[in-house]
Amino acid sequence: MAELFWGKVYFKDVFAGYLRQEPGETVSFAYDASYLQSNLPPIAHTLPLQEAAFKSHNGLHPFFDNLVAEGWLEGAQKRLLGKRSLSRFELLLAFGADCAGAVSVVDPEIEKRTQSLLDVHDPKEMALLTSRASLSGVQPKITLIEEKGKLRPARSNELSTHIAKFASRGHPDLLDNEILTTKAFKSLLPSDGVVELYMGEIEGFKEPALIIKRFDRYQGARLHFEEFNQLLGKQSAAKYDGSHQEMAEFILTSDKCLPVQAYHLYARVLAGLLLGNTDMHFKNFAMFHTETGYRLTPSYDQVCAALYDYKTLALSIRGASNLRIGNLKPKHILELGKEFVLSSQAIQMIVEQLGKNLDAAKQSIAESPVGSITMRDQLIDQMEKRWNGIFALIGKSLSAKQ
Repeated sequence: MAELFWGKVYFKDVFAGYLRQEPGETVSFAYDASYLQSNLPPIAHTLPLQEAAFKSHNGLHPFFDNLVAEGWLEGAQKRLLGKRSLSRFELLLAFGADCAGAVSVVDPEIEKRTQSLLDVHDPKEMALLTSRASLSGVQPKITLIEEKGKLRPARSNELSTHIAKFASRGHPDLLDNEILTTKAFKSLLPSDGVVELYMGEIEGFKEPALIIKRFDRYQGARLHFEEFNQLLGKQSAAKYDGSHQEMAEFILTSDKCLPVQAYHLYARVLAGLLLGNTDMHFKNFAMFHTETGYRLTPSYDQVCAALYDYKTLALSIRGASNLRIGNLKPKHILELGKEFVLSSQAIQMIVEQLGKNLDAAKQSIAESPVGSITMRDQLIDQMEKRWNGIFALIGKSLSAKQ
């Protein structure tokens, strides 16, 4: 008889319930009676408090599926477990101790399951093994602890404070790209929240890494947030399947959101498009769970993907899927504003703000010591072309419509 996996689910270190594999492809999650009586919130928007178990008949429920690692991290986890074929449930059980947000998944039999681990010589993979962390994204990354002003890999019994991203073989200058694009994004929207990041050293590692301060950790505690893929009930693999409008509708129809959040989200999308971030999918936008409702997290994963010939926008605009950024026109920006239920005046305000801060964004790139001169020039040149060819014409388009 095949072994059926199960794990304990915790919310901010409080036992919340059990995640169980059942015969077939079914996986269930049930809140424990003690949690239901604790006055703590649901662990996810799509998992409201109730006595009955939630059952997913096609693998993990979307909330949990989005906690499982992707890309390099997923491959490294499989190598560490010494198996070529692993279910996403097994990966979550083995590495769910330090997930994004406030929820963790712990396998009570983890030691028994990992006795046959391969001998690991890669320091990244060893750090991954000792931390038991699960993170989204395709780049090589590990979790870190800041201790006495220095950074070291986190251990399995520690709550990480930072994430380290390492250079990608396919795009060796990707880290420089993210730093420069994030700096420019912050200059375009100076009053908006953006993750803190910098190039730094890690104890025991020869190569530098991009260090990102975790916005879901504060004074040794987990902060509760969900990516839009989770909020919308989408599996991890479906992060490109949909439109920006779905996020706007979630905000505008939820009594837990302030309508002004749609305005800020629209501004983030426009700033990303101006910077050439074509990879803005549902997992790259998220909201905190707060006592007063859902609020946008700081912006993260700002990368000019267009620099690497990723020219197609991740999400559709007004029904136009697979839209190439070179075919983006003022009408698309205006139609996107309509999807966010914004007035012409609100759209104009955001575009004018971007225009007002354009020189500061270009300057932040030009004066940065990060990246090659060629990369900095390309980022600035592409941003200028998009501004002149699209955004600068929006005022005229609005006047013509009026």
